[in-house]
Amino acid sequence: MIETVRSLSTLRESVSRRRAAGKRIGLVPTMGALHEGHLTLVDIAGQHSDDVAVSLFVNPTQFAPGEDLDRYPRDEEGDRAKLEDRGASLLWAPGPEQMYPDGFATSVSVDGPSEGLETGYRPHFFGGVATVVTKLLLQVLPDVAVFGEKDYQQLQVIRRLVRDLDIPVQVVGGPTIREADGLAMSSRNAYLSAEHRAIAPALKRILDDTGRQAVSSPDGEKAETFATEALISAGFDKVDYVALRHADSLKPVTTNEIEAGAPLRLLAAAHLGTTRLIDNIDPRSV
Repeated sequence: MIETVRSLSTLRESVSRRRAAGKRIGLVPTMGALHEGHLTLVDIAGQHSDDVAVSLFVNPTQFAPGEDLDRYPRDEEGDRAKLEDRGASLLWAPGPEQMYPDGFATSVSVDGPSEGLETGYRPHFFGGVATVVTKLLLQVLPDVAVFGEKDYQQLQVIRRLVRDLDIPVQVVGGPTIREADGLAMSSRNAYLSAEHRAIAPALKRILDDTGRQAVSSPDGEKAETFATEALISAGFDKVDYVALRHADSLKPVTTNEIEAGAPLRLLAAAHLGTTRLIDNIDPRSV
């Protein structure tokens, strides 16, 4: 049966007990409302560890005023049942007062891979992510932590954070898990109306088409323009960005780099009504 803990002292006692028994600890940080994408990360963590801990915390510092903090889907009881079914052994479910007690005055900032893309539209976001992930890693002290590639820029920010701060944890990226029609699984998909849900899979199809074009006729700017126009034609209301980047640094790539075989990532963020969808692909694997 999964153990649920809500205080830091109890968490550390539980982790210490498991380590004393020779267990290797895995961590999957989440904000709850778990779907198959999250549960696949739990499976991956289990492949790298003996005991899997999952954190469930809707982090207020990564939401800007007017975003969906209050209405973000929450279902701790359902999440716990799903995690137990997948073999997780520890649920770390702190409240805001545990994570950000009175007088909390520290934040973590990561430059490099956090610059551009999401930062242009959610400038607060990666500061909130970097701070809470740093806290979670120091609270659990896992041997391995697993994050989804669907949030690819976030994954690269966390990898940079761990390297720069010498945090002794192996960061593993888990593949994007998709619905049968190609839509990347996300807790926020629940916000889509029936009409918008029918349009949403076009995001992946257009990224695939754009990726093939970018590799076969290397011109990143032309590919990005093609994708933006295609998304609007498909029914998306607004496109924040479509960007072809170096897969490691997330810096823009030149035609010469594309032709030389540099690792690539094509990333996009677009709106259907009030729902903002993000996705990304490796253009060389399409």
